[in-house]
Amino acid sequence: MIRHSLFVPLDESEPDAIARALRKLAVDLPSIRVTVLRRSLDARKGHPIGFHVEVALVREDEIVAEERLPPPRRASTGLKVIVVGSGPAGTFAADRLSEAGARVVMVEQGKAVQPRRHDLAALTQRGELSTTSNYCFGEGGAGTFSDGKLYTRSKDRMGVRTVLQTLTLHGADPDILIDSRPHIGSNRLPKILATQRAVLEQRGVDYIWDDAVVDLMVKDGAVTGVRTQAGRELAGDAVVLAIGHSARRLYEKLHARGVALEPKAFAVGARIEHPQPLIDRIQYGAACAHPRLPAAFYQLTATVEGGGGKRGVYSFCMCPGGWVVNSATESEALCTNGMSLSRRDSPFANAALVVTVEPRDYLGLHGDGPLSGVEFQRALERRAFALGGGAFVAAAQRLDDFVAGRPSEKIERSSYRPSVCPGDVRGALPAFVGNALSVALSQFDRRMHGFALPSAQFVGVETRSSSPLRILRNQALMSTSHAKLFPAAEGAGYAGGIVSAALDGLCVADAILG
Repeated sequence: MIRHSLFVPLDESEPDAIARALRKLAVDLPSIRVTVLRRSLDARKGHPIGFHVEVALVREDEIVAEERLPPPRRASTGLKVIVVGSGPAGTFAADRLSEAGARVVMVEQGKAVQPRRHDLAALTQRGELSTTSNYCFGEGGAGTFSDGKLYTRSKDRMGVRTVLQTLTLHGADPDILIDSRPHIGSNRLPKILATQRAVLEQRGVDYIWDDAVVDLMVKDGAVTGVRTQAGRELAGDAVVLAIGHSARRLYEKLHARGVALEPKAFAVGARIEHPQPLIDRIQYGAACAHPRLPAAFYQLTATVEGGGGKRGVYSFCMCPGGWVVNSATESEALCTNGMSLSRRDSPFANAALVVTVEPRDYLGLHGDGPLSGVEFQRALERRAFALGGGAFVAAAQRLDDFVAGRPSEKIERSSYRPSVCPGDVRGALPAFVGNALSVALSQFDRRMHGFALPSAQFVGVETRSSSPLRILRNQALMSTSHAKLFPAAEGAGYAGGIVSAALDGLCVADAILG
């Protein structure tokens, strides 16, 4: 196999560019197969805009080994595993365990993806929140309705490839295997999840919906199963905690049970919203209207002084052509997230702009234990709810007003539902967060001229960038305090995002299988 890289200008089709490159290489076309391995958009300033494409040239008689994880070790006879949470970590752990022949019971406090949609409609249309079925809880976890972003910093090439191939097997666009910034879209991911679930059910995985785990069953320091809200006692040889970053009631029970937890750093801020055409013009310049260009993306980072030291400020979960959504899980407490469909055709762009928060910032304010970060988040979310006047109306603040420290009296249109009202978003945030964001905005505007125009605004507060605590585990991925308990992914404080969480689920499954 020979790898070859080429540049495809906007006004040349990919097949034509590949054919041109092969002619230049004097390749005998009938004797080879051409496969696109990687595609990335290059929109750097001062460079021609186009796509970098890497292709593989393979002889017809050449066999190329598939790049994916080897099959799992066979499960011991009768092995039964309880998986708590049906997000990517829980689902991929169940996938690998059931492939190995283990009996798996999946317990999810929310609903399956289709009935979950009805609860989201009630929230966005009427401000009616289900505390167990919402943008955070339910089949697929928080990522189901958050664009289906598949970016990861993991260097585990075979693991990443395995996750992406599994998603394509269940209906995802095969382009996720080659795009540098792949995503599925919140409109397509639900069907993929349902298809994957059907396969797991055929293998014997049992699903329990709409029933929260409320306690662990423990004997001689080892976890033997879980108890649920409905009174079920589910025994197992191992328990996987794939609970997501918002499982606050279960965090409280784990702490009461003496499960080893520690506070950790996370980030808070607000969701910034721009007109998507503005971001397109900033990023693409004169080419912004070209039909081959997707809705423009950005990624921004800065380090600023504030609150007793240097602070990281960065964009998170950027959604081109997307919507700001209400990711609340508790009544009278509002927080935001972003989502977009596969077409990314909303007239708005949004992203979280967040500031790092260290344990020193919240320990002592809401107690000194590992749950103090949760209480720090709650306090901000309750302020944000009060600013909107109830019913999950979100306060919005124009950037010029935010920097000046004055409440907005007039705001721009927003994608957030049910509605927005003028308010003082900065006033809902800790002073060190507001100050850091204000300083960083001027830096971001120098890199993306026009980013801090008054036509942009902050909406609500963003508090759930990651878990505020860590469930401690050892090198065997088992709880340091409770044998047979396997904390996984973002809810345990280890891996965030769909692909990274799925990878952690696979690793936990392999740890259980030995």
